[in-house]
Amino acid sequence: MNGKHENPSNHGSRNGRDGLESRPDVIQKSRATNSPDFSIEGEGRFCTVYLLRPLTPAAFDWIDEHIPEDAQRLGTAIAVEHRYIGAIAEGILADGLVLA
Repeated sequence: MNGKHENPSNHGSRNGRDGLESRPDVIQKSRATNSPDFSIEGEGRFCTVYLLRPLTPAAFDWIDEHIPEDAQRLGTAIAVEHRYIGAIAEGILADGLVLA
């Protein structure tokens, strides 16, 4: 993998196929309604790995800027050890993005 996300579903794609990059009104509407930029998947007291899943173009950009290219990826999600998920979530929120 070349370090960039590959997204066969086009969800959050920046390659022009979904048209969001040319529609800032859609992105602004997302911010106004607090639609989530990321989901964090992982449950239970003994969860050791969480999946950080970007849902919007802004989330994909955030990952490109803050997550190492060699991070373990499962599709478009990033596998994150439990000891790091809190700090990553705080960084996402501090940058004004929304978690599901």
